Order: sequence, then structure tokens, then C-alpha cells
Amino acid sequence: MSSRADRLQPVVDLAAERAEKATLALANHQRALAEGEHQLSELRRYRNEYASMPNGIGVAALLNRQQFLQKIDMAIVQQMSEVQRREQALERARQDWTAARGRAKALDSVTTKYRDQERKSQDRREQEQADERSQYRRAPRGEG
Repeated sequence: MSSRADRLQPVVDLAAERAEKATLALANHQRALAEGEHQLSELRRYRNEYASMPNGIGVAALLNRQQFLQKIDMAIVQQMSEVQRREQALERARQDWTAARGRAKALDSVTTKYRDQERKSQDRREQEQADERSQYRRAPRGEG
């Protein structure tokens, strides 16, 4: 007959696997957020560089410049939205990771407790058997 800890082990293994997957997902979301923030920073830097360039000659050049700056501004707004979306995804991944890690730790703790109880119970049985053997050997022979 298998012990409670042995029967629980597949659940513990599954929880550990889920925690590992959640860890990888969290790392991926952190990386995606960092990339999004970097892209946003680059867009802002590029916009600032372009805006600080000397003005071109004529109205057409000025209009082209303003249109291009508007396009960069739109790209910045879109990237800000993307960064915000990635921040939210990261927060969800962090919550999932925390929950998965908590479940894995709790199940591991329960399994450890069961194994400790089983070991103590086995130790008690072995001690009782040793005591019985010891008493059997001490019993006087030849009475009867």
C-alpha cells in the first residue's frame, strides 16, 4: 500500500511544473516590458533629436517636419499604450507566479509533513518490535 505522501507526489510534481512554467512566463513578460520601455525611450530620444534639428527652408519643409513629428508623437503614444499593456501582463504573470509558487510550497510542505509522520510511525513500530524481541529473550525458560 502506498503512503499518503506517495499518493500526493504526482500532485506535488504537477504543482512544481506549473510553478516552473509560471516562472518562465514571468521572465518572458519582464523581458517584453523591458524591450517595450527601451523602444519607447528610443522613440522619445529620436523625436527630441529630430525636433532640435535646425529648421528647413520654406513652408513645405516646415510642414513636412511638423507632419513627421506628429507621426513620431503618434508612435510614442502607441508605444506608451503597449508598455502599459505589457505592465498589466507582467502584473498578471507575477500574480500567477506567486499563486503557483505558493501552491507548490504548500503541497511540498504537506508531503514533507506526511513523510515525517510516516517515518516517526515506522520508527515507533521498529522500536516496539525491538522491545518485544528484547522481552521475549528475557522471558525465563523452563517454567512449566
